[in-house]
Amino acid sequence: MKFIVFVISGFLAVACTSVSHVAPAQAAEHPEARPFDQDPSLVAQDDVDAALSEAKETGKHAIIVMGADWCHDSRALAGWFETPRFETMLQDNFVVRYIDVGQKNRNIDVAQRFGLETIVGTPTIIVTDSQGEVLNLETAPSWRNAASRTEDSIFEYFTSFAPEEK
Repeated sequence: MKFIVFVISGFLAVACTSVSHVAPAQAAEHPEARPFDQDPSLVAQDDVDAALSEAKETGKHAIIVMGADWCHDSRALAGWFETPRFETMLQDNFVVRYIDVGQKNRNIDVAQRFGLETIVGTPTIIVTDSQGEVLNLETAPSWRNAASRTEDSIFEYFTSFAPEEK
């Protein structure tokens, strides 16, 4: 019996030492920003109304980013939005507003206004046309992995919702 235990121990020792080293997964590098902790006296619905009004007046679309500063995915997306590449595209095509949703327990009425029952992850992003019609209801809650997305994939997503040139 001792011999069997000795042999099995030997096999396990060889198996454990012969496994290749696997490097840990690395998170994509991304810029970060913290735009969500806003003045508590602001009313989120009023901020959304102002964004939609501005979009209508200018013929732009609106992006409503519902997130939080504690969320690395929210900070990553906001960080990309502040880079020159995104800044130019966003200024030309969109009115952007950041709505603080706390721990997914604040300003949920904003999500509900656009047809989402709740916030399942942050950030949740609503894109509307200049008339306030939601363009991305299917993918709005899918951004809780924003920090893992590539710059190009994020850029392509938003440019796909830009108003068509006339």
